[in-house]
Formats: sequence, structure tokens, C-alpha cells
Amino acid sequence: MKIVVCINHVPDTETKVKVGTDGKTIDKAGVNYMLNPYDEFAIEAALQLKEKFGGETLVMSLGGDAHKETLRKALAMGIEKAILLKDDSIRDSYSIAKALAEEIRTLSADCILFGKQSIDYYNEEIPGLVAEFLGLPSVSVVVRININNGKVICEREIEGGHEVVETKIPLVMAAQKGLNEPRYPSLKGIMAAKTKPIEERQAATASSYVEVLTMHKPPPKQPGKIIGTDVNAVPELIRLLREEAKVL
Repeated sequence: MKIVVCINHVPDTETKVKVGTDGKTIDKAGVNYMLNPYDEFAIEAALQLKEKFGGETLVMSLGGDAHKETLRKALAMGIEKAILLKDDSIRDSYSIAKALAEEIRTLSADCILFGKQSIDYYNEEIPGLVAEFLGLPSVSVVVRININNGKVICEREIEGGHEVVETKIPLVMAAQKGLNEPRYPSLKGIMAAKTKPIEERQAATASSYVEVLTMHKPPPKQPGKIIGTDVNAVPELIRLLREEAKVL
């Protein structure tokens, strides 16, 4: 079985984001980056599938040289090969997915895994777009995978419950939290990752259809208001909820 995992290099969740001077991108000065957390579930799923069925695992990312740090973490976790599709330009989800699909098409993969979303933009678009470009079935927000003789049964989260779907290999899956518990890179894995090659290829060109016109931080939260400390405050609270907050 050949398993490809597509991952992203994102700002650390503890980063205090500042808007750059161009008003369209974040200020990267002093920003720490990390492997997208949802992609860790996809990596672990790939490793477990390899342990069960054998085969080959490969991790892929689109971006600049900084993405090598994230690719190295995946290699340290146990992934065997890495590909960096080099491109420092700003792309929308369509353009990124198109480039990933063009590369994946050459690999004859059985399973293509993603995290359900990237925590920088939260669009949740790329797994489905890649599947569409490749003409493959896709299953999103996956919390359980069972593969037997080419038949794939996935359990996925839906609002208010879980849904069980059946499809077949090859396919695209987007991993959700709860699918597994990602392993920590071992010292042996970290040392081995330093010698594993990262193959660099030029990302395929593709048009972007979405342009960021402006980026700004949300307005600060308004201070709280205490209108009373006993039951006599209830009528005024209801009035404010209805007339000011407009939630009633």
C-alpha cells in the first residue's frame, strides 16, 4: 500500500498574530511555526496503515524552505520519504490543491491523507478539492478507519452524531481529532530523520481565484457590565439582552 500524507506548516497556536505592513498577510517576525495539529492524526493513521498492511509512506508539503522543518518532524515520527513542492508565492486553496493533485497523480497512491483542516485559515477545502481533481472518493472528519480487501469503511463526525460510510481504494481521507493518538518522535527517529532526503520539486502553476484584500484583527471585547447582585436585577438584565445585545 502506498500512502501519501499532505501536511502544512502553520503558526504556533500560542503565537500573538500581528498584521503585516501590507495589510494582507501576517507579520512573520518572531512567529514560531509548527506542524498543523490535525495533520498529526493523518501521519499517525498513515503509520498505522503501513504497520498493518505494509507498503510505503510519503509526506508532502507545498511552500518554501521553512516547510522542511515540518517535513522533518513527520520523518522523525516514522514516515519514510518527503517531497517539498517549492513555491513561496501566496496561493488560495484551489491553487494549492491543484498543485498537490498534479504531484500526487504521478505517485499512484492508494490512500491520500490530510488533516481535516489547517489551523491558519480553517477553510477545510483542500482535501475535497484534491479528491475532485484526482477523480477519487473522499471522506472528511474521519474518526475511524477499517480497510479490508480494498473496501474502506470510515466513521465520520456529523452534527449530533457519527456517520458510517463505505468506499474503496484509492481514496482521500481527512483526519479528525479522535482518530488516534499521534506518537512522539523517538530519539532514534529524530536522528534518522536528519539523514532522510527531502526531495524538492517545483510546484505546478495554477490560477488563484481568491485574493485577500485586507486583513485585520477582530475588535476588542467590550468590558463586562454588572447590573445588580440579586433577583431585582433580572428585569433590567432581560431588557439589556433584548435591546442592547439583541439575543432575545
